[in-house]
Amino acid sequence: MKRDFLSIADYSREEIEEIFQITKDLKDKTKNRTKHHLCEGLTMSMIFAKPSARTRISFETGMVQLGGYALYLSPNDIGIGKRESVKDIARVISRYNDIIMARLFDHEHILELAKYASVPVINGLTDYNHPCQIMADMYTVKEHFNRIENLKITYIGDGNNVANSWINLAAKLPMHLVICSPSGYEPDKTTVDYAKNQGISQIEVLSDPIESVKDADVIYTDVWASMGQEEEAAERKKVFMKYQINDELLKHADPNAKVMHCLPAHRGDEITDSVIDGPQSIVFDEAENRMHVQKAIIVKLLGKS
Repeated sequence: MKRDFLSIADYSREEIEEIFQITKDLKDKTKNRTKHHLCEGLTMSMIFAKPSARTRISFETGMVQLGGYALYLSPNDIGIGKRESVKDIARVISRYNDIIMARLFDHEHILELAKYASVPVINGLTDYNHPCQIMADMYTVKEHFNRIENLKITYIGDGNNVANSWINLAAKLPMHLVICSPSGYEPDKTTVDYAKNQGISQIEVLSDPIESVKDADVIYTDVWASMGQEEEAAERKKVFMKYQINDELLKHADPNAKVMHCLPAHRGDEITDSVIDGPQSIVFDEAENRMHVQKAIIVKLLGKS
């Protein structure tokens, strides 16, 4: 029976840790220039309704390193859900390729794609969640702290798809998760309630950045206006300005706290140059780990681990 990677909520703690173990092995092989063509002769379609530098580069390069081939399909190539129905695209691509990665707007589209595809589907991002990103983030945290549990993670900014995925992870791995957002920009309440009901983590939704960063091991942020919200950017900037990750805010956090950002960063808005380029930043470690974790997910879904 085929398995998809649509949400961290679909995976157990043991499966998450297995993906991390595969990630370490593949990352070591990559660094040592050791061939690991586990997907030789296999192909992946990459459907992009939302463009992205890191998602395309990391998946395409990763598939090549695994010995396979990745085919980039732009919004103009398919027009998924508009020019052609999602279920028809799912059935057709399943006849050509061994696995599908899709970066979409509508979360219902990724669910429908997975329902009708006979090959594994990976969620490269939707408006609701971003599971590959958070898997890479947590793997990066593990590298720096040598553990994956009982850390305080503070996310500051819009309660968006990245925030939702952090909440889903907190339903699987024990942590103290704080989501700090302005009123009206909090994360999805159903997701928060689901995670709290699992009884795994301490989860708080706060509005005070200074209170939120106290004793944090990791301080995380994202853009204030995501793709598709450009018309709201000016208004959001006014609302979010006090949520900027800057040197002054870091004075209220543990001096050893690490700073993360999923990129692309709007320097001078949600994060300053001095922080993202500073000694506490592990932003580019997490960017690199996108590729290694995604390779592990591909390998696991294709049964090649």
